[in-house]
Amino acid sequence: MHFKITKKDHSTYARLGILHTAHGIVHTPVFMPVATRAAIRALTIRDIEEIGFEIILSNTYHMYIRPGVELLAQAGGLHNFMNYHKPILTDSGGFQVFSLADLRKVYDEGVEFKSHIDGSKHFFSPQKVLDIQKVIGSDIMMVLDECVEYPATHHASQKAVQRTLQWAAISHDYWINNFDTDTQALFAIVQGSTYPDLRKVCVEELLHYDFSGYAIGGLSVGEPKAEYAQITALTVPLLPWDKPRYMMGVGSPLEILEAIKHGVDMFDCVMPTRIARNGTLFTSKGRINIKSGVYAQDFSPLDEECQCYVCRTFTKAYLRHIYKMNEIAALIYNTYHNLYFMKQFIQGIQKSIAEDRFLEEYKKWEEVYKTL
Repeated sequence: MHFKITKKDHSTYARLGILHTAHGIVHTPVFMPVATRAAIRALTIRDIEEIGFEIILSNTYHMYIRPGVELLAQAGGLHNFMNYHKPILTDSGGFQVFSLADLRKVYDEGVEFKSHIDGSKHFFSPQKVLDIQKVIGSDIMMVLDECVEYPATHHASQKAVQRTLQWAAISHDYWINNFDTDTQALFAIVQGSTYPDLRKVCVEELLHYDFSGYAIGGLSVGEPKAEYAQITALTVPLLPWDKPRYMMGVGSPLEILEAIKHGVDMFDCVMPTRIARNGTLFTSKGRINIKSGVYAQDFSPLDEECQCYVCRTFTKAYLRHIYKMNEIAALIYNTYHNLYFMKQFIQGIQKSIAEDRFLEEYKKWEEVYKTL
């Protein structure tokens, strides 16, 4: 993997970059749709390619549980299994494992957990999650880390940082000695909850190792927006300028803009697709809830400024009707539109950086989404 910064905004740290991977080029900033179980829920791979996404994310935990490592090996990796041949980033599965609060035990060597499917016992070590990602064939792999819930005490967060750093060191050594590091990149993860001192320590220690990129984990997990902005502003400048920076699990427009302003390059989140299935849609005028009765006789497009298939073809009244009737098509159309919006939103940001007017773009969207 190779990363090159091609442009910096003149008034902020927002930047454009090109990420070269074994399965293609990714232009940053980038939003990655989430194919948790090897599929974007409610959409096809053809839809994702039609919208123009250059990279997607899948999840090590879910791939390990089902379909399983053996089947993925037989298929020749996840790219072949999905018949998707653009870049794939895989989360280590750590966040999912740590979400299983009643089903896991954490040790210095790794995490013991029970499958949420059948209750069977499993163990993830830093080495094992990389072995799984090797079979998956991820272009970008993530280290195993410990993510604490919000709010967390300083003591609990400090213990999680210490374990995260220990696992990162093990992961880096294992990756260097057992992987083709050119074709499978490895990103470290910065933890520390909302404690500035812990974030600084975590970054300082991770920089002892030459990872392919650096991610910021443990944000957008319920903390106030002011704390998100504070920790983002503190952490991002500490990371290497010449390496890709990835804000994990962030998908709301204003949070993305805030992070890009400080120099973040990569984002993923299930939120745009999840809220679409609940009837909430992003538009150029803000969020709308298509379930609302105000749209029952509204024969205007969902978003007059959007050129996606849904906005060019259907009215709000129709989209509301099929959603109220529990038609599967409603979930498909809503999801397609929200991901199309995200792609166009990011492309608009890229254009604004190229033209040195990122703050203008930031303020435009802040006005639209400031009440959210």
